[in-house]
Amino acid sequence: MTSQVSRTAEQAEADTADGAVVGEQRRPAGTKDVRRLDRVIIRFAGDSGDGMQLTGDRFTSETASFGNDLSTLPNFPAEIRAPAGTLPGVSSFQLHFADHDILTPGDAPNVLVAMNPAALKANIGDLPRGAEIIVNTDEFTKRAMQKVGYDVSPLEDGSLDGYSLHEVPLTTLTVEALKDFDLSRKEAERSKNMFALGLLSWMYHRPTEGTEKFLRTKFAKKPQIAEANLAAYRAGWNFGETTEDFAVSYEIAPATTAFPPGLYRNISGNLALAYGLIAASRQADLPLFLGSYPITPASDILHELSRHKNFGVRTFQAEDEIAGIGAALGAAFGGSLGVTTTSGPGVALKSETIGLAVSLELPLLVIDIQRGGPSTGLPTKTEQADLLQAMYGRNGEAPVPVIAPCTPADCFDAALEAARIALTYRTPVMLLSDGYLANGSEPWRIPELDELPDLTVQFAQGPNHTLADGSEVFWPYKRDPQTLARPWAVPGTPGLEHRIGGIEKQDGTGNISYDPANHDFMVRTRQAKIDGIDVPDLEVDDPHEARTLVLGWGSTYGPITAAVRRLRAAGESIAQAHLRHLNPFPRNLGAVLGRYEKVVIPEMNLGQLATLIRAKYLVDAHSYNQVNGMPFKAEQLATALKEAIDG
Repeated sequence: MTSQVSRTAEQAEADTADGAVVGEQRRPAGTKDVRRLDRVIIRFAGDSGDGMQLTGDRFTSETASFGNDLSTLPNFPAEIRAPAGTLPGVSSFQLHFADHDILTPGDAPNVLVAMNPAALKANIGDLPRGAEIIVNTDEFTKRAMQKVGYDVSPLEDGSLDGYSLHEVPLTTLTVEALKDFDLSRKEAERSKNMFALGLLSWMYHRPTEGTEKFLRTKFAKKPQIAEANLAAYRAGWNFGETTEDFAVSYEIAPATTAFPPGLYRNISGNLALAYGLIAASRQADLPLFLGSYPITPASDILHELSRHKNFGVRTFQAEDEIAGIGAALGAAFGGSLGVTTTSGPGVALKSETIGLAVSLELPLLVIDIQRGGPSTGLPTKTEQADLLQAMYGRNGEAPVPVIAPCTPADCFDAALEAARIALTYRTPVMLLSDGYLANGSEPWRIPELDELPDLTVQFAQGPNHTLADGSEVFWPYKRDPQTLARPWAVPGTPGLEHRIGGIEKQDGTGNISYDPANHDFMVRTRQAKIDGIDVPDLEVDDPHEARTLVLGWGSTYGPITAAVRRLRAAGESIAQAHLRHLNPFPRNLGAVLGRYEKVVIPEMNLGQLATLIRAKYLVDAHSYNQVNGMPFKAEQLATALKEAIDG
């Protein structure tokens, strides 16, 4: 969904109290009060089958069309079919939206919609006192409560007295609203998430047209189901309007001053990556080939790219990870923009072929959507623990560039940058996203065509070397003197026949070589090519000449920036820098680090970037680490950074 939004200046956000009341409007007598908020954090939670992700996605889409800035955090069960009504089976979707620039899905929800006892118990610990809780009382049966360890109903034992509790029989009300439809009770109950969506849409004045159109489209082949969901949605809205239990509704104005003018849409990280890859192939005038094997949380990129054959995209769902990257490398040899997508376990299987791509010196994009490990680990949770794997996870000296996007929308630009490096320097490139970015979403300004980089590629066309006898031949490893890239020779081009394979090549000719001196030269040349990649200098945000620098990479950008804003609003002086290019590092990184007495590096691992920084720059960088499958919270980081500032 897109919306034309005029946004002229970035608004600095202290990012302190969540959902503060900034004003109150009174409606005429007989109607309900409307309170104005600057932002709010809502979490929908229930069983996997309760449709919480769909509910959150629809609420997000309507919020985006309204013009609010937003950030989301979907949270899926790690098991495919966790037992219903249990804590491992809880699925949730958190949305933070505001009338100004925000950076994270929020630390603590102001509103929790709990569809069953498990959802309440799994999430109650995250709520501040005074938060609103909407519970589906129909699900609070004795058996359901016993499943999660409630001996006494939390709705009756006083444990929720510190919250604003709304007890709503969502299931009963939904079934009653659908009594005139020819549906079984079980079929009618499935629409209770639409009832909840309607109620929350009334509470926060969300538009309804988009959801109604979505439901009619989604169930176009089942018109009765479409009308039933619409009826449940409208019944939820009407319930909010008429019941006495909800005396107040809330307004959050559009974020009209947060961003530059342009056409905006809500986008997730994986969707942005898919669009970025398509844009890169068009800017390079190359067909896009994706060789992939489905794996959480990367599969959405395969699903999305398969819909775009009209842009010259070809997708291949391989039988395994090795076949996926092998096909992608073959496509690169054939003159396509070759891409493979995976997560950490898949990178392990692809490592030999990545090494082959290093040896062949062909452009190849390896996109790793990181998740919790090791092994299967936490497949639906987020982590940043593949950095050292990306840097060194191959046999021999096999250097590859590594870049990392920092927000869901930034995944689009990161895909273009990865393609630029791969095509210019003839090398595989690792792009490290993660589950938090992949599934999270935010507004994205759709770029104009003239804003995209020119990625045009020149293929080899004929002989490029003259022998001593004057004859002209093609040498597949004769390099560009500036980039050290070898020529890209498309198979079938007359006169460009050459050997490929994993055995070491002779410099220039590309013939198989076992010569020790040649191997030493080729190893050092491949490393020099990566070291010489042109990357922008690191930019530092330091308005007050601070003594402490917080350095991040990847998806920690949002929480770090929110924490820095909090500290500066409290009068603290702290500098911030964020790395996109992790190999090679920006050339000014050493000078930047040397300007500060303390360097703090928050990571969702046990200190992998900190290890690299300490080793390369001999800086006593301080790690702040978390590996619980969840992103950092702004308040948590603000506390840790304050301790670092204070020493």
